Amino acid sequence: MTSGRHMQPLSERMLATLKTKNMTKESPILMRVFKEESELEVWKQDNSGRFALLRTYPICRWSGELGPKFKTGDRQAPEGYYAITPGLMNPDSSQYLAINTGFPNSYDRANGRTGAFLMVHGGCSSAGCYAMTDEQIAEIYALAREAFFGGQKSFQLQAYPFRMTPLNMARHRHSPHMAFWKMIKEGYDHFEVTHLEPQVDVCEKRYVFDAESMGSFSAAAPCPAYKVEEDIAVAVREKQRRDEIETVELINRGIPTVPVTSGADGGMNPTFLAAVRSQRDPSAVIRTASGTIPAYVTAPKDSD
Repeated sequence: MTSGRHMQPLSERMLATLKTKNMTKESPILMRVFKEESELEVWKQDNSGRFALLRTYPICRWSGELGPKFKTGDRQAPEGYYAITPGLMNPDSSQYLAINTGFPNSYDRANGRTGAFLMVHGGCSSAGCYAMTDEQIAEIYALAREAFFGGQKSFQLQAYPFRMTPLNMARHRHSPHMAFWKMIKEGYDHFEVTHLEPQVDVCEKRYVFDAESMGSFSAAAPCPAYKVEEDIAVAVREKQRRDEIETVELINRGIPTVPVTSGADGGMNPTFLAAVRSQRDPSAVIRTASGTIPAYVTAPKDSD
């Protein structure tokens, strides 16, 4: 029996925010997740037809390390590009409400990656998921629901290890995942320069973005001949050139690298991390500006 949580209306505060930002509650959405910063962004199409940032939510908990998910049981929260359809919305989740990422996508399958039921959900507890507070997931779920009611067939979830800035690329330059991250940064750059949802295809076991082709894309097959709209291609190349120059300059200045670790146990936004560490009563509920979380939630090991 459905609880009815999935039909909670958007708050008056959120409706007022949408109006201020020239957005309707039915307009399309897009989500971006950043592990290292432990943040989830909800973007929404405004009256210009482009996406603008609606709200940034602190992530209560994610598990695993920076880097993509490889196999069932590795506790890795996924990275990459996922299309969320109404069928991936779970109103009856044991974690209050949940949105299935749809992992594995065609890229993951082509590269032999396995796993299932990787979610954005409530409850602030994660084993390969992005866990929010119940209050947060109720609002995020409602925003997605209203976009579907407005006619959006699917929305894009972009999951990244960190904000793909020159500073972060320099800090993580020794990571074994750098080749993968440079590939998904291209999609990040497409969105940054257009504020439009990039078209995502997979061929030759790699992502391609905003590709126009007379042929069809198959994840493991050779890429068909394709082109990218010239305005987008030029803007992306210029951004990449600037980013590469800045990254090299930071490396030459000796920016410290992030140690490559193994066995890390995810992250938690500082908003929640400070609250958990200060809590002494394990039976209590911790109240923060971003929602309430059970006091038994433990801080991630790699944050000590």
